[in-house]
Amino acid sequence: MIQKDSFRFIDLFAGVGGFHLAMHSVGGNCVFASEIDKFARVTYEANFRNISPDLFDKGLFNADITDPELDYSTIPDFDVLCAGFPCQPFSHAGHKKGFSDTRGTLFFNIEEIVRTKIRLNKEDQSVKIPKVLFLENVKGLRGHDKGRTYATIRQKLEELGYTVREEVLNSKYFGVPQNRERIFIIAWHTDTVSADDFCFPYGIDDEGNPIYEKEEREIRSATVTVGDILLPDEELLELEKQEGREYTISEKLWEGHQRRRVEHKEKGNGFGYSLFKDDSPYTSTISARYYKDGSEILIDQSRLDKRPRKLHPLEAAKLQGYPAGRENINGSRFVIPVSNNQAYKQFGNSVSVPVIRTLAAEIVRQLLQK
Repeated sequence: MIQKDSFRFIDLFAGVGGFHLAMHSVGGNCVFASEIDKFARVTYEANFRNISPDLFDKGLFNADITDPELDYSTIPDFDVLCAGFPCQPFSHAGHKKGFSDTRGTLFFNIEEIVRTKIRLNKEDQSVKIPKVLFLENVKGLRGHDKGRTYATIRQKLEELGYTVREEVLNSKYFGVPQNRERIFIIAWHTDTVSADDFCFPYGIDDEGNPIYEKEEREIRSATVTVGDILLPDEELLELEKQEGREYTISEKLWEGHQRRRVEHKEKGNGFGYSLFKDDSPYTSTISARYYKDGSEILIDQSRLDKRPRKLHPLEAAKLQGYPAGRENINGSRFVIPVSNNQAYKQFGNSVSVPVIRTLAAEIVRQLLQK
Protein backbone atom coordinates (compact mmCIF):
# COMPACT_ATOMS: atom_id res chain seq x y z
CA MET A 1 0.00 0.00 0.00
CA ILE A 2 1.30 3.48 -0.90
CA GLN A 3 1.90 5.63 2.17
CA LYS A 4 0.44 9.12 2.38
CA ASP A 5 3.04 11.87 1.81
CA SER A 6 5.57 9.25 0.71
CA PHE A 7 7.12 11.64 -1.82
CA ARG A 8 7.13 15.34 -2.66
CA PHE A 9 6.30 16.84 -6.04
CA ILE A 10 5.98 20.21 -7.75
CA ASP A 11 3.20 21.04 -10.19
CA LEU A 12 4.29 23.35 -13.03
CA PHE A 13 1.91 24.79 -15.65
CA ALA A 14 -0.62 23.35 -13.23
CA GLY A 15 -3.88 24.28 -14.93
CA VAL A 16 -6.73 23.17 -12.68
CA GLY A 17 -4.74 20.43 -10.99
CA GLY A 18 -4.92 17.20 -12.97
CA PHE A 19 -1.38 16.25 -11.96
CA HIS A 20 -2.04 17.34 -8.36
CA LEU A 21 -5.16 15.20 -8.09
CA ALA A 22 -3.40 12.15 -9.53
CA MET A 23 -0.14 12.48 -7.61
CA HIS A 24 -1.94 13.10 -4.33
CA SER A 25 -3.96 9.92 -4.87
CA VAL A 26 -0.78 7.80 -4.88
CA GLY A 27 0.81 9.39 -1.81
CA GLY A 28 2.33 12.58 -3.19
CA ASN A 29 2.61 15.86 -1.28
CA CYS A 30 2.63 19.00 -3.46
CA VAL A 31 5.22 21.49 -2.16
CA PHE A 32 5.16 24.07 -4.98
CA ALA A 33 2.86 24.89 -7.89
CA SER A 34 2.75 27.42 -10.68
CA GLU A 35 -0.03 28.56 -13.00
CA ILE A 36 -0.21 31.87 -14.87
CA ASP A 37 -3.88 31.91 -15.91
CA LYS A 38 -5.87 33.81 -13.27
CA PHE A 39 -9.07 31.84 -13.84
CA ALA A 40 -7.31 28.47 -13.63
CA ARG A 41 -5.70 29.67 -10.39
CA VAL A 42 -9.16 30.26 -8.95
CA THR A 43 -10.26 26.72 -9.80
CA TYR A 44 -6.99 25.24 -8.54
CA GLU A 45 -7.21 26.94 -5.15
CA ALA A 46 -10.91 26.14 -4.74
CA ASN A 47 -10.12 22.43 -5.04
CA PHE A 48 -6.71 22.06 -3.42
CA ARG A 49 -6.58 24.52 -0.54
CA ASN A 50 -7.84 21.83 1.85
CA ILE A 51 -5.44 19.22 0.46
CA SER A 52 -2.29 21.37 0.31
CA PRO A 53 -2.88 24.47 2.47
CA ASP A 54 0.83 25.38 2.61
CA LEU A 55 0.81 26.15 -1.11
CA PHE A 56 -1.54 29.05 -0.50
CA ASP A 57 -0.66 30.07 3.06
CA LYS A 58 3.11 30.14 2.51
CA GLY A 59 3.20 31.72 -0.94
CA LEU A 60 4.14 28.53 -2.77
CA PHE A 61 1.47 28.88 -5.47
CA ASN A 62 3.42 30.86 -8.03
CA ALA A 63 1.74 32.89 -10.78
CA ASP A 64 4.50 32.96 -13.38
CA ILE A 65 7.32 30.45 -13.57
CA THR A 66 9.11 32.72 -16.07
CA ASP A 67 9.20 35.69 -13.66
CA PRO A 68 12.89 36.77 -13.50
CA GLU A 69 12.37 37.71 -9.86
CA LEU A 70 11.49 34.12 -8.95
CA ASP A 71 14.60 32.55 -7.42
CA TYR A 72 14.51 28.86 -8.34
CA SER A 73 16.79 28.07 -5.40
CA THR A 74 13.88 28.94 -3.06
CA ILE A 75 11.65 26.20 -4.48
CA PRO A 76 11.37 23.49 -1.78
CA ASP A 77 13.11 20.18 -2.41
CA PHE A 78 11.03 17.66 -4.33
CA ASP A 79 11.25 14.12 -5.66
CA VAL A 80 9.11 14.50 -8.78
CA LEU A 81 8.67 17.42 -11.16
CA CYS A 82 5.32 17.37 -12.96
CA ALA A 83 4.63 19.57 -15.96
CA GLY A 84 2.14 19.59 -18.79
CA PHE A 85 4.22 22.28 -20.40
CA PRO A 86 3.05 24.32 -23.40
CA CYS A 87 5.11 23.50 -26.46
CA GLN A 88 6.31 26.76 -27.91
CA PRO A 89 8.13 26.35 -31.22
CA PHE A 90 11.87 25.95 -30.85
CA SER A 91 12.54 27.24 -34.34
CA HIS A 92 13.32 30.82 -33.36
CA ALA A 93 15.88 29.58 -30.83
CA GLY A 94 17.20 27.18 -33.45
CA HIS A 95 17.83 29.87 -36.02
CA LYS A 96 19.75 32.00 -33.54
CA LYS A 97 21.48 29.50 -31.27
CA GLY A 98 21.31 26.13 -32.93
CA PHE A 99 18.93 23.34 -31.99
CA SER A 100 20.82 22.55 -28.80
CA ASP A 101 19.41 25.72 -27.18
CA THR A 102 16.04 25.92 -25.40
CA ARG A 103 16.07 29.58 -24.39
CA GLY A 104 12.87 31.38 -25.26
CA THR A 105 10.75 28.27 -24.66
CA LEU A 106 8.91 27.20 -21.53
CA PHE A 107 10.86 23.96 -21.41
CA PHE A 108 13.84 26.16 -20.52
CA ASN A 109 12.25 26.92 -17.14
CA ILE A 110 11.87 23.23 -16.35
CA GLU A 111 15.49 22.70 -17.33
CA GLU A 112 16.69 25.60 -15.17
CA ILE A 113 14.77 24.48 -12.07
CA VAL A 114 16.38 21.04 -12.31
CA ARG A 115 19.80 22.51 -13.10
CA THR A 116 19.52 24.78 -10.05
CA LYS A 117 18.76 21.86 -7.73
CA ILE A 118 21.69 19.85 -9.11
CA ARG A 119 24.04 22.82 -8.65
CA LEU A 120 22.85 23.37 -5.07
CA ASN A 121 23.34 19.67 -4.32
CA LYS A 122 26.99 19.95 -5.31
CA GLU A 123 27.37 22.76 -2.79
CA ASP A 124 25.25 21.16 -0.08
CA GLN A 125 24.34 17.48 -0.30
CA SER A 126 21.33 17.98 1.96
CA VAL A 127 19.64 19.59 -1.07
CA LYS A 128 17.80 16.94 -3.06
CA ILE A 129 18.40 16.23 -6.72
CA PRO A 130 14.99 15.72 -8.38
CA LYS A 131 14.60 11.97 -8.87
CA VAL A 132 11.94 11.90 -11.58
CA LEU A 133 10.61 14.28 -14.22
CA PHE A 134 7.05 13.59 -15.37
CA LEU A 135 6.13 15.60 -18.47
CA GLU A 136 3.11 15.69 -20.79
CA ASN A 137 2.61 17.33 -24.16
CA VAL A 138 0.74 17.07 -27.43
CA LYS A 139 1.41 14.01 -29.56
CA GLY A 140 2.98 16.17 -32.27
CA LEU A 141 5.88 17.17 -30.03
CA ARG A 142 7.81 14.06 -31.05
CA GLY A 143 7.66 14.92 -34.75
CA HIS A 144 7.76 18.72 -34.47
CA ASP A 145 10.35 20.37 -36.70
CA LYS A 146 11.36 17.00 -38.15
CA GLY A 147 12.03 15.62 -34.69
CA ARG A 148 14.57 18.26 -33.71
CA THR A 149 12.41 19.81 -30.99
CA TYR A 150 12.04 16.56 -29.07
CA ALA A 151 15.67 15.64 -29.73
CA THR A 152 16.66 18.93 -28.08
CA ILE A 153 14.50 18.21 -25.04
CA ARG A 154 15.89 14.70 -24.69
CA GLN A 155 19.46 15.90 -25.13
CA LYS A 156 19.05 18.54 -22.41
CA LEU A 157 17.60 16.04 -19.94
CA GLU A 158 20.37 13.54 -20.64
CA GLU A 159 23.00 16.25 -20.14
CA LEU A 160 21.49 16.83 -16.68
CA GLY A 161 22.01 13.15 -15.85
CA TYR A 162 18.60 11.70 -16.64
CA THR A 163 17.57 8.56 -18.49
CA VAL A 164 14.62 9.43 -20.71
CA ARG A 165 11.70 7.35 -21.94
CA GLU A 166 8.62 8.53 -23.81
CA GLU A 167 5.40 7.04 -25.10
CA VAL A 168 2.19 8.24 -26.76
CA LEU A 169 -0.85 7.07 -24.77
CA ASN A 170 -4.56 7.37 -25.47
CA SER A 171 -7.07 8.31 -22.77
CA LYS A 172 -9.72 5.97 -24.22
CA TYR A 173 -7.78 2.98 -22.88
CA PHE A 174 -7.67 4.40 -19.33
CA GLY A 175 -11.33 4.36 -18.36
CA VAL A 176 -12.53 7.62 -19.90
CA PRO A 177 -14.51 7.73 -23.15
CA GLN A 178 -12.31 10.21 -25.01
CA ASN A 179 -10.01 9.64 -27.97
CA ARG A 180 -7.11 11.78 -26.72
CA GLU A 181 -3.50 11.02 -27.61
CA ARG A 182 -0.69 12.70 -25.71
CA ILE A 183 3.02 12.11 -25.33
CA PHE A 184 4.31 11.33 -21.84
CA ILE A 185 7.97 11.71 -20.93
CA ILE A 186 9.36 9.94 -17.86
CA ALA A 187 12.97 10.73 -16.92
CA TRP A 188 14.87 9.58 -13.85
CA HIS A 189 18.19 10.72 -12.46
CA THR A 190 20.71 7.96 -12.99
CA ASP A 191 22.66 8.63 -9.78
CA THR A 192 19.64 8.69 -7.48
CA VAL A 193 17.29 6.09 -9.00
CA SER A 194 18.53 2.54 -9.58
CA ALA A 195 16.31 1.62 -12.52
CA ASP A 196 17.33 0.27 -15.90
CA ASP A 197 14.08 1.02 -17.70
CA PHE A 198 10.51 2.23 -17.31
CA CYS A 199 7.64 0.04 -18.46
CA PHE A 200 4.73 2.16 -19.68
CA PRO A 201 1.18 0.94 -19.11
CA TYR A 202 -0.92 1.27 -22.27
CA GLY A 203 -4.27 1.19 -20.51
CA ILE A 204 -6.15 -0.18 -17.52
CA ASP A 205 -8.66 -3.01 -17.26
CA ASP A 206 -12.07 -2.95 -15.60
CA GLU A 207 -10.46 -3.44 -12.19
CA GLY A 208 -8.01 -0.60 -12.75
CA ASN A 209 -5.02 -2.89 -13.27
CA PRO A 210 -2.38 -1.63 -15.72
CA ILE A 211 -2.04 -3.24 -19.15
CA TYR A 212 1.62 -3.42 -20.21
CA GLU A 213 1.17 -5.19 -23.54
CA LYS A 214 0.34 -2.63 -26.22
CA GLU A 215 -1.33 -5.17 -28.47
CA GLU A 216 -3.74 -6.19 -25.67
CA ARG A 217 -5.13 -2.76 -24.88
CA GLU A 218 -7.89 -3.06 -27.49
CA ILE A 219 -9.36 -6.19 -25.94
CA ARG A 220 -8.53 -5.75 -22.23
CA SER A 221 -8.99 -2.04 -21.54
CA ALA A 222 -11.79 -0.84 -19.28
CA THR A 223 -15.20 -0.82 -20.92
CA VAL A 224 -16.67 2.68 -21.00
CA THR A 225 -19.17 4.60 -23.11
CA VAL A 226 -20.01 8.26 -23.51
CA GLY A 227 -23.09 7.64 -21.40
CA ASP A 228 -20.83 7.05 -18.40
CA ILE A 229 -19.92 10.74 -18.23
CA LEU A 230 -23.32 12.20 -19.12
CA LEU A 231 -25.65 13.66 -16.52
CA PRO A 232 -29.08 12.05 -16.15
CA ASP A 233 -31.75 13.95 -18.08
CA GLU A 234 -33.44 15.05 -14.86
CA GLU A 235 -30.23 16.38 -13.33
CA LEU A 236 -29.29 18.27 -16.49
CA LEU A 237 -32.77 19.81 -16.65
CA GLU A 238 -32.50 20.90 -13.02
CA LEU A 239 -29.07 22.44 -13.64
CA GLU A 240 -30.41 24.29 -16.68
CA LYS A 241 -33.19 25.77 -14.51
CA GLN A 242 -30.70 26.77 -11.81
CA GLU A 243 -28.29 28.31 -14.30
CA GLY A 244 -30.94 29.92 -16.48
CA ARG A 245 -29.48 28.45 -19.68
CA GLU A 246 -29.96 25.60 -22.11
CA TYR A 247 -27.25 23.30 -23.45
CA THR A 248 -29.26 22.31 -26.52
CA ILE A 249 -27.73 24.30 -29.37
CA SER A 250 -29.82 26.85 -31.23
CA GLU A 251 -31.53 26.04 -34.50
CA LYS A 252 -29.30 28.59 -36.25
CA LEU A 253 -26.11 27.03 -34.90
CA TRP A 254 -27.31 23.50 -35.74
CA GLU A 255 -28.15 24.54 -39.29
CA GLY A 256 -24.72 26.15 -39.57
CA HIS A 257 -22.96 22.99 -38.36
CA GLN A 258 -24.81 20.87 -40.91
CA ARG A 259 -24.16 23.32 -43.73
CA ARG A 260 -20.43 23.47 -42.97
CA ARG A 261 -20.20 19.71 -42.83
CA VAL A 262 -21.67 19.47 -46.34
CA GLU A 263 -19.29 22.17 -47.58
CA HIS A 264 -16.27 20.44 -46.04
CA LYS A 265 -17.31 17.08 -47.45
CA GLU A 266 -17.56 18.57 -50.92
CA LYS A 267 -14.01 19.91 -50.50
CA GLY A 268 -12.81 16.45 -49.55
CA ASN A 269 -11.91 17.05 -45.91
CA GLY A 270 -13.43 15.76 -42.71
CA PHE A 271 -14.06 18.96 -40.84
CA GLY A 272 -17.44 19.63 -39.29
CA TYR A 273 -19.33 18.68 -36.17
CA SER A 274 -19.06 15.33 -34.36
CA LEU A 275 -22.17 13.75 -32.86
CA PHE A 276 -22.14 11.14 -30.09
CA LYS A 277 -24.73 8.97 -28.38
CA ASP A 278 -24.90 7.32 -24.96
CA ASP A 279 -23.55 4.07 -26.38
CA SER A 280 -20.68 5.65 -28.34
CA PRO A 281 -17.39 4.14 -27.09
CA TYR A 282 -15.66 7.54 -26.94
CA THR A 283 -15.80 11.16 -28.06
CA SER A 284 -13.28 13.10 -30.07
CA THR A 285 -10.65 15.13 -28.21
CA ILE A 286 -12.04 18.02 -26.20
CA SER A 287 -10.04 21.18 -26.79
CA ALA A 288 -9.70 24.61 -25.18
CA ARG A 289 -11.86 26.05 -27.96
CA TYR A 290 -14.87 23.89 -27.04
CA TYR A 291 -16.59 26.92 -25.55
CA LYS A 292 -16.94 28.50 -29.02
CA ASP A 293 -19.54 26.22 -30.57
CA GLY A 294 -19.04 22.73 -29.16
CA SER A 295 -18.76 21.28 -32.64
CA GLU A 296 -16.11 18.66 -31.76
CA ILE A 297 -18.39 16.98 -29.20
CA LEU A 298 -22.14 17.28 -29.60
CA ILE A 299 -24.50 14.95 -27.75
CA ASP A 300 -27.33 13.45 -29.80
CA GLN A 301 -30.80 14.13 -28.35
CA SER A 302 -32.94 12.67 -31.10
CA ARG A 303 -34.53 10.27 -28.59
CA LEU A 304 -35.94 13.38 -26.88
CA ASP A 305 -36.87 14.93 -30.22
CA LYS A 306 -34.36 17.72 -29.59
CA ARG A 307 -31.42 19.22 -31.42
CA PRO A 308 -27.94 18.13 -30.21
CA ARG A 309 -26.49 19.73 -27.10
CA LYS A 310 -23.10 20.74 -25.78
CA LEU A 311 -21.55 19.04 -22.79
CA HIS A 312 -22.27 20.56 -19.41
CA PRO A 313 -19.02 21.73 -17.73
CA LEU A 314 -19.45 18.92 -15.18
CA GLU A 315 -19.52 16.44 -18.07
CA ALA A 316 -16.43 18.06 -19.61
CA ALA A 317 -14.72 17.57 -16.26
CA LYS A 318 -15.79 13.91 -16.09
CA LEU A 319 -14.59 13.38 -19.66
CA GLN A 320 -11.11 14.25 -18.37
CA GLY A 321 -11.51 11.98 -15.35
CA TYR A 322 -12.21 14.61 -12.69
CA PRO A 323 -14.53 13.58 -9.85
CA ALA A 324 -17.34 15.85 -10.98
CA GLY A 325 -20.22 13.41 -10.71
CA ARG A 326 -21.29 11.46 -7.68
CA GLU A 327 -17.64 10.66 -6.99
CA ASN A 328 -15.92 13.00 -4.59
CA ILE A 329 -12.69 14.70 -3.66
CA ASN A 330 -12.38 15.28 0.07
CA GLY A 331 -16.10 14.71 0.47
CA SER A 332 -17.40 16.85 -2.37
CA ARG A 333 -17.65 17.06 -6.14
CA PHE A 334 -14.85 18.84 -8.01
CA VAL A 335 -15.62 22.54 -7.71
CA ILE A 336 -16.03 24.65 -10.84
CA PRO A 337 -16.06 28.25 -9.54
CA VAL A 338 -15.64 29.96 -12.92
CA SER A 339 -17.83 30.76 -15.92
CA ASN A 340 -18.78 28.04 -18.38
CA ASN A 341 -16.47 29.46 -21.05
CA GLN A 342 -13.51 29.42 -18.66
CA ALA A 343 -14.43 25.92 -17.45
CA TYR A 344 -14.48 24.55 -21.00
CA LYS A 345 -11.07 26.14 -21.66
CA GLN A 346 -9.67 24.69 -18.44
CA PHE A 347 -10.82 21.13 -19.01
CA GLY A 348 -9.91 21.29 -22.70
CA ASN A 349 -6.37 22.25 -21.70
CA SER A 350 -6.17 19.68 -18.90
CA VAL A 351 -4.53 16.30 -18.70
CA SER A 352 -6.73 13.20 -18.41
CA VAL A 353 -6.51 12.39 -14.72
CA PRO A 354 -6.77 8.56 -14.98
CA VAL A 355 -3.80 8.44 -17.36
CA ILE A 356 -1.72 10.58 -14.99
CA ARG A 357 -2.86 8.54 -11.99
CA THR A 358 -1.88 5.26 -13.66
CA LEU A 359 1.54 6.60 -14.63
CA ALA A 360 2.01 8.13 -11.19
CA ALA A 361 1.44 4.75 -9.51
CA GLU A 362 3.99 3.20 -11.89
CA ILE A 363 6.52 5.95 -11.13
CA VAL A 364 6.16 5.17 -7.43
CA ARG A 365 6.45 1.42 -7.98
CA GLN A 366 9.13 1.30 -10.66
CA LEU A 367 11.26 4.31 -9.74
CA LEU A 368 10.68 5.81 -6.29
CA GLN A 369 10.51 2.58 -4.32
CA LYS A 370 13.83 1.30 -5.71
